[in-house]
Amino acid sequence: MRKLFIFLLIAITFVVSACSPEKPEKNNTLVLVEGGTFKNTKSNYYGKSVTLSNFYIGKYEVTQKEWAEVMRSNPSQFIGEDLPVETVSWYDVVEYCNARSIKEGLKPYYNIDKSKKDPDNKSDNDHLKWTVSINAEADGYRLPTEAEWEYAAGGGQTSKSYTYSGSNKADDVAWYWRNAGVKYLSGDWNWPVIENNNSKTKSVGLKKPNEIGLYDMSGNVREWCWSWYGDDLDPSGGSFRSVKGGGWIGDIGSSELSFRGKFEANGFGPDQGFRVSRNE
Repeated sequence: MRKLFIFLLIAITFVVSACSPEKPEKNNTLVLVEGGTFKNTKSNYYGKSVTLSNFYIGKYEVTQKEWAEVMRSNPSQFIGEDLPVETVSWYDVVEYCNARSIKEGLKPYYNIDKSKKDPDNKSDNDHLKWTVSINAEADGYRLPTEAEWEYAAGGGQTSKSYTYSGSNKADDVAWYWRNAGVKYLSGDWNWPVIENNNSKTKSVGLKKPNEIGLYDMSGNVREWCWSWYGDDLDPSGGSFRSVKGGGWIGDIGSSELSFRGKFEANGFGPDQGFRVSRNE
């Protein structure tokens, strides 16, 4: 009788384990984005002579677990393995891309010269101004260009021309100042109210994905891009690097996929993160 009981217990445990959903793996997940012209009518690039090649982009924002596995540190203000890494500068991020490439046996995408000031960097507040150039044929990790980011966020070739990445309703897809805290906020944007509401970043992948399966491209953390920010969509220099997608602090407008944010390359904050890309 005792043997029968033990057998039944083992059988039940096996069935429960088989039926229980596993925690989704949120590491090293890239999505292949089919290239082409812009289909999303809300995009800044729609109707312009811009055609992109195929590329890979992160399904999720880079998490603190991913960052710590490579950099052996965690600069984030809000701590959690599945939370996006934040409080990282553009320089921190390009170093991460190279370090992760080397760790995974890939050719680093960036050449980083810390001893030479970048003549294209016009910022009065950036004391670093590292000269960073690219190895265009390398297979290592990199930041998406602003055009690549906006194309992917807008759904690529399967775009439904949503205002936000994956929906016309921000709350479906984005963590921003109204919904990133204990209760849903109303009224005008107000920092003391946001702070008192314990607003913060959220674990990646909790909201709905966009048309090609990408999460959090609207809201959660603002995402660094490779591109300079300027009056045109492909400047060769400037004072700022482009940031896209808005963040948990931002108002609803900054979560629109067409919103063009900017930040000096040495800047960082608790709403500033990124996702990686690679060449096909």
